[in-house]
Amino acid sequence: MRPQIIIRYIGLVLLLSAGLMFVSFLISAFNGDSGQIPLLLSGILTSLMGVFPMIFVPPSNQITHKEGYVIVVLSWVLICFFGMLPYALWGGEFSFVNAWFESVAGFTTTGSTILNDIEVLPKGLLFWRSATHWLGGIGIILFMLIIVPALGKARMSLSRLEMSPLAKSNFHYKTNKTLRVVIFVYLGLTLAETILLYVFGMDLFDAITHAFGTVATGGFSPKNASIGYYNSVAIEVIVIVFMFLAGMHFGLLYALFTFKGNKWYKSSVLRFYALSIIIGIVFVSLNTWGSTYETFPEALRFAAFQVVSISTTTGYGTYDTTLWPPFSIMILIYFTFQCACAGSTAGGIKVDRVVIFLQTLKRQVLKLQHPQAVIPVRVDGQPVDDETVDSVLLFIVLYILILFLNGLALTAMGVDITTAFSASAATISTVGPGFGEVGSASNYSFIPDLGKVLLTINMLLGRLEIFGLMLIFFMKSWR
Repeated sequence: MRPQIIIRYIGLVLLLSAGLMFVSFLISAFNGDSGQIPLLLSGILTSLMGVFPMIFVPPSNQITHKEGYVIVVLSWVLICFFGMLPYALWGGEFSFVNAWFESVAGFTTTGSTILNDIEVLPKGLLFWRSATHWLGGIGIILFMLIIVPALGKARMSLSRLEMSPLAKSNFHYKTNKTLRVVIFVYLGLTLAETILLYVFGMDLFDAITHAFGTVATGGFSPKNASIGYYNSVAIEVIVIVFMFLAGMHFGLLYALFTFKGNKWYKSSVLRFYALSIIIGIVFVSLNTWGSTYETFPEALRFAAFQVVSISTTTGYGTYDTTLWPPFSIMILIYFTFQCACAGSTAGGIKVDRVVIFLQTLKRQVLKLQHPQAVIPVRVDGQPVDDETVDSVLLFIVLYILILFLNGLALTAMGVDITTAFSASAATISTVGPGFGEVGSASNYSFIPDLGKVLLTINMLLGRLEIFGLMLIFFMKSWR
């Protein structure tokens, strides 16, 4: 393994981050706010750390699988570290641990926050906060591959490591084509939502930052009340639509928008994703109608927004869901686990794994009835190999185990059981808001510092699909 090559690629990632810091600085300078110096200093320091490897390390288009994993994992960790600098230098509620928490929550698109008063932040810092979502949502490595065409064969290795294995099933393109698909969909959704939000009442700054949070399925808002601040049905409908789209596989979205595939709607994963959300909305609407909300249209309005927000791991809010009846809360907890589709910016177990799990369960029942039969697991008529099935089942077991262990650790720190397990589930799924003391109208500021650090590890595990982060600790066994 060549440390100098790893440092060079990480330097590229830091330069990307520095570029957005300088954009945020310009916004602060334009508004004359207190974010100017923290953002400028952070941008300069991050640029210096990124440019040194470009000067002293010669480029290489050949990287090994082992080097690729180290590049991906260390890029995520270091971009979060340097991303916390603007917060730490600005001060306010941002202690060192709080700044780290906010940075990781941004880049991993979790959207959890330690801020009690978001609106006190200067505009430049608010833009940086939302920009971390946007950069983390597209995947910092994928973004690097898109803008640096000279990487050659290294593009293939890094893109394979950055994307979830399940995400590749609907990308029937070569690496270069896949990257163009991702950027086309990501930029297209961001631009379209920004325009619509601006037309229907948001100012340009709010429209851009909320589009960043929606398309990245992150949930950072420049408002304390999130989307509920606007109290606008039109804005809520726009955000619902784009949250749903952002939760779909980008390959399917590309086929839909370019009319280059007429079978996208036959995807069993997409059907399960859409149908489960519709059923969830109906159940929550009926359950909250007459208890939390007086009329059915009102219940439908808030149910639709919150179910889509949680199921896509976006985490925007229009109502304090901790006040909902237990049945509705249980439905949201289910969506906290399931989340959206592989190949999107969402985290969690993902619909694809749920579908494979259900098909595996069906096969097991049939095998009990017909012990001699050879019954493959099939998705959309195509057999799923046993290695993928085993990987899915192992992922789900690990997911639940990590959730339990983190919840157990938080309760040992004095956090109540509902909040502890809810916070653990919300962070590993990159959903953001949970229940109890970390509900949609609350934040994570009261969690002990050690608990916040554990939850940031949870976020990174969720964003890197557990195995991606775990592999870094088993490097000695790689041969």
